[in-house]
Amino acid sequence: MTTFHAVVWLDHSEAHVLMFDREHAESQRIKSRSHHTPKHGHVSGDKDFFAAVAKALDGVHEVLVTGPAKAKIEFQDYCKQHEAAVAEAVVDVVNTDHPSDKQLVAMARQYFAKHDAMGADPTQL
Repeated sequence: MTTFHAVVWLDHSEAHVLMFDREHAESQRIKSRSHHTPKHGHVSGDKDFFAAVAKALDGVHEVLVTGPAKAKIEFQDYCKQHEAAVAEAVVDVVNTDHPSDKQLVAMARQYFAKHDAMGADPTQL
């Protein structure tokens, strides 16, 4: 599916990558193979896990990254160092608890509607 928008929910054990357009949504779950749980204050980040998440986002123009803990920030930092195209596509990083995939897509659609309207050319509205 070629899409313009995606939302990613992730923690240190898995990621939910949801790509969507006005009518459709497609989801992919990616599990971390690391059994290591990061200690408080320790930035870990499973590079293979982050690489797989970035690969799933290949070609998406705008990405909203969400999650309950530090993994979302670690993913953003990983992308800045190793996945420049994905890093540029990340429009925001937002704290969320554990919403369902349906709730994530609804939240992201609302977010992007506001985000896109703010970036729109006022002469075209």
